[in-house]
Amino acid sequence: MKKLIGREKEIEALKRYTSSPHAEFVAIYGRRRVGKTFLVNNLFDKKLSFTMTGVLNGTMSEQMEAFADAMFEFSGQLPPKTKTWMEAFRILKLYLKTKIEQKKRCIIFFDELPALDTQRSGFVRALGYFWNSWASLQDNLTLIVCGSATSWMIRNIVDDKGGLHDRITHEIHLRPFSLKETELYLNSNGFKWDRLSIAQSYMVFGGVPYYLGLLNRSESFALNIDRLFFSEDEELRREYKRLYSTLFKAPESYMAIVRELSKVKDGLTREELQTALSKDSSGSLSAKLEDLVNCDIIRKYNVKQKQIKQTSAIYQLTDFYSLFYLTFVARAENETNYWSNHIDTPEVNTWLGLSFERLCMVHIQQIKQALHIDRISTKMYSWRSHKSNTKAQIDIVLERADNITNIFEVKYSNNDYNFNGYESEKLRNRINVFREETQTKSALWPTLITTYGLNTGIHSSDFVGVLTLKDLFL
Repeated sequence: MKKLIGREKEIEALKRYTSSPHAEFVAIYGRRRVGKTFLVNNLFDKKLSFTMTGVLNGTMSEQMEAFADAMFEFSGQLPPKTKTWMEAFRILKLYLKTKIEQKKRCIIFFDELPALDTQRSGFVRALGYFWNSWASLQDNLTLIVCGSATSWMIRNIVDDKGGLHDRITHEIHLRPFSLKETELYLNSNGFKWDRLSIAQSYMVFGGVPYYLGLLNRSESFALNIDRLFFSEDEELRREYKRLYSTLFKAPESYMAIVRELSKVKDGLTREELQTALSKDSSGSLSAKLEDLVNCDIIRKYNVKQKQIKQTSAIYQLTDFYSLFYLTFVARAENETNYWSNHIDTPEVNTWLGLSFERLCMVHIQQIKQALHIDRISTKMYSWRSHKSNTKAQIDIVLERADNITNIFEVKYSNNDYNFNGYESEKLRNRINVFREETQTKSALWPTLITTYGLNTGIHSSDFVGVLTLKDLFL
């Protein structure tokens, strides 16, 4: 099996849960292709007492066949045919009793759990009964359930109001790699890329291990993008529909929301989305937005103004793969060398600037570490003016408990950045509007994040601090 890269926190937690003196029920969820199954299988391998994987889009009978196959693999005996999950869990309990009697820790793993919950199958009720009536009483048993349909996992397992209410003992939200983990992954696979190329790959793939695994170390970044997205046998063009079909039962409405958000850099409120979609927002839109947030596809702004209604919160597309796909792949017309032919065009440069901002947003902990404030309580949010005619916007604000607020200016550049007079005036205006509208008493510290550094000039002193790409790799 391949070596696990990163995931130290999750590995330590899972080892603790599987050596606990009590029964443990662990739910693992996260975006498709993020490595949930790989983590569990790699960590426990032959220590699993039972594991089965749900059949995606399978019928009830197909799920029963998958259960029978798994029972045969682990017990060596073909179980009686079952028609209900209550019967299936009864058979599983009888088998696990033989393991528990041997004083062995029983680790049970159900993968792709949402697929098992077919219509009127009663799966969640049966699982709840299995846990409540027997499994939870076994001190040497750990039940691990996993699924890519994050919204389903949260509603039906983590926040279930029925038989599984408050029964989950631990939950793990497995997220994409950080930049540092991405670098470790690529280096372990023989890549000799510099950090700018690694950062650009993150802007496309978002640190999703499966996508990174498709890269070819003998090709440049540009050639890899052409092969994976624009060639005749492109592997990641078709992934877009598969991603949303895996996450949601009615993917088209979710894809429509993501498509609208991809058009607007600053994001949209629910009302603005409702207008763009020309549909009612009585509740279904709010639920879908919550689902997309839970699936790490979009983020919900943490707005500064406390008087702003919940419905006025801003939603922004943050999934790097979706943003890249909708910006370039969905629009490209059979141009097999599209990326190589469009390097350094205005469209690509605009995307680089936008994606670099997203890159910084998902590496706030590294930014805090570089500023030596990682032990100080902070609030991170984006802000945009609701009064000024200039429509001032600040993408990253870091409000600190030490009465200082960092106002970040994020600039992507292939060289040391030149900060000119026009930009200096815009920055001062944004800070002044921010101070006036928020009525903050904090000291406001303009802080630059760029790729390589800042050229010394008449306006370079505008910034209290300058962070570079290497700080994001901490």
